[in-house]
Amino acid sequence: MSTGSIESASTGARTIVRLDHVSKVFGQVSAVDDISLDVLAGEFIALLGPSGCGKTTTLRMLAGFEVPTGGSIMIDGTEMNDVPPERRPVNTVFQHYALFPHMSVAENVGYGPRIRGSSREDTQQRVTEMLRIVRLDSLEDRRISQLSGGQAQRVALARALINRPLVLLLDEPLGALDLKLRRAMQLELRGIQQRLGITFVYVTHDQEEAMVMADRIVLMNDGRIIQAGVPSDLYHRPNSVFAAQFLGETNLIRGSVSAIRADGIAVIRIAGGTLVQAVVPEWARENDEVAVAIRPEGLRLTSPGSDGVESTNRATGVITGATYLGSLVRYVLAVDPIGPIIVDEMLGTSIVPTHSVGESVQVTWGSDSGVVLRSDA
Repeated sequence: MSTGSIESASTGARTIVRLDHVSKVFGQVSAVDDISLDVLAGEFIALLGPSGCGKTTTLRMLAGFEVPTGGSIMIDGTEMNDVPPERRPVNTVFQHYALFPHMSVAENVGYGPRIRGSSREDTQQRVTEMLRIVRLDSLEDRRISQLSGGQAQRVALARALINRPLVLLLDEPLGALDLKLRRAMQLELRGIQQRLGITFVYVTHDQEEAMVMADRIVLMNDGRIIQAGVPSDLYHRPNSVFAAQFLGETNLIRGSVSAIRADGIAVIRIAGGTLVQAVVPEWARENDEVAVAIRPEGLRLTSPGSDGVESTNRATGVITGATYLGSLVRYVLAVDPIGPIIVDEMLGTSIVPTHSVGESVQVTWGSDSGVVLRSDA
């Protein structure tokens, strides 16, 4: 077992969790495939990805419920591969909270300190503090069966936090809540994490949840880390077609690089001989097969043939669908030869959409509105 604190070379911040080439194999299935990741003290990290991508297995290895097949896991400078769960400076909150129904709220929260031998006075003091932090101090004598879903979730959180773990691991803890309550609890959890300064590693398949809560998102697929970074980077600068499609809505226009201009703009030939202009990445070369990812809000709709519209790209199409989403309208266009395109139009102070189904429109976008990606990435 090696010890010693770790400093991040890039920021100088203390690294509290380090995964170094970690793998986990179940039989013939590689659930986690050679991943490396540093988590800084006080960070809120979201492990995001579809079912079966390896995010929960990664969390279980951090918790000690699974042993890595290869690589090493370090927490606060100490290797944890052979350390049992009860001896790790972590705690875990699951989707199903596993609260004790025969105990009161206060008894559930105080369970950890009691079994660790804390005095009655110390336990009561810590329970009172945690219930105040999660805003349940008026419910300490209530039974678990008398709580709402959100209240039960906060009891589970208080129980996990009362011993002040270095790292709190959360495995889709809001998955059982309805949408409105889940959104409220996202802000609640984030606020608690910021007040306490404890490192959170949070597993979710919900991209919106990750975007709202996390300092950094670690996007996983097929057991590997596809991209890691702050939410805005993953959204605006995805590094692959998978990343572009998993985070938010996106339009993909596939083609090949016809030419690369001196100003860094690529001319991309798509179906039907249409040319699209986009900022070219350093790796791109002429004749490369690429995909241009454009977010729906990066497109603009005007009347066909409109003059005075500054844009490097334009096409005409017919609106086949329109969905009112409160602050915006999401249009679906049939654009020949590109195919279906989604366009989000903000309504501003108007509540009336400016276009209707069946209308012919012109769609435009700037060369910097799209991200050029490897077509097979």
